Amino acid sequence: MEVSLEGKVALVTGTGPNIGSGIALALARYGARVACNDIDPAAAEACVRRIERNGGTALSIPGDVTDEAAVSGYVQEVLATWGRIDILVNNAAILGGRGVLDETAEDFTRAVLVAALGNFLNTKYVARSMCERGIRGSIVCVSSSNGWSGSPGIIAYAFHKGGVNNFVRAAAMDLAPYGIRVNSLTPTMVTPDNPELIAARRAAGITGFGPGRPGGLGSDGGPEPWRRPTRWRGERPPLVPMGQTGSPTDLGHCVAWLCSDYARLITGTDFVVDGGARARNFAYLPVAPEELMGPAPVIELDRTGRDD
Repeated sequence: MEVSLEGKVALVTGTGPNIGSGIALALARYGARVACNDIDPAAAEACVRRIERNGGTALSIPGDVTDEAAVSGYVQEVLATWGRIDILVNNAAILGGRGVLDETAEDFTRAVLVAALGNFLNTKYVARSMCERGIRGSIVCVSSSNGWSGSPGIIAYAFHKGGVNNFVRAAAMDLAPYGIRVNSLTPTMVTPDNPELIAARRAAGITGFGPGRPGGLGSDGGPEPWRRPTRWRGERPPLVPMGQTGSPTDLGHCVAWLCSDYARLITGTDFVVDGGARARNFAYLPVAPEELMGPAPVIELDRTGRDD
């Protein structure tokens, strides 16, 4: 089976240097032309350059996914440039945050709006363009393991990712008569594989994501004497059965297949790419890393390589 997205046009929101950039690159490597959105024009342009370095075709369409005029505008720009949109990946979101005792109303509202309006407005305008042109398209909304199970320190993120999950099911029912499929992808914390991001993190002395690290999820509480710890900070065994949660490349391969005609009857469901993390029983501790065979080697997508 050879997955090909040749002739298709994709729009990916939130194409920052980690997950969004990885999915956009994968769609391009499988043959799609890719419109790269981000609220930060520099991030969208960096994603375009990465795609072009790897032989793909891309377009920068910066804009705020919560602004209806901006969304309508960049959707029209893609249509004016390439005449169609076959694939939409709703990835834009605000990471991090605080727990329920400490989150502010302002930050909670902004995080929820980015997810709620981002998924809604992009789905609305892209789906309408598909319906008008008789395109049997594919829409993928990026969820999170935090949308399915609880984790401390990220109350807004958990709230809006849970909303994404049911938005997918409802939108799938709305769009099924038009042959448009809507699904979600659930990763958990991924290992970056973008050479530019890896270099920037190394220069900043950052070695991984996680609580307390820049770019990670979750926060500690305040200084009050009644505070109780919410996370175990000591040594712990690896908690992912396969030994790793994967990278944006792993997510990209899944999204590309899900957007291909091989997945023509798949709609209203969720695909989990997390090394077995969500399936694990809470009481099960996976075996030690040296006992794991691990997954097959990743099929690389970034031809530019990286210096590990």
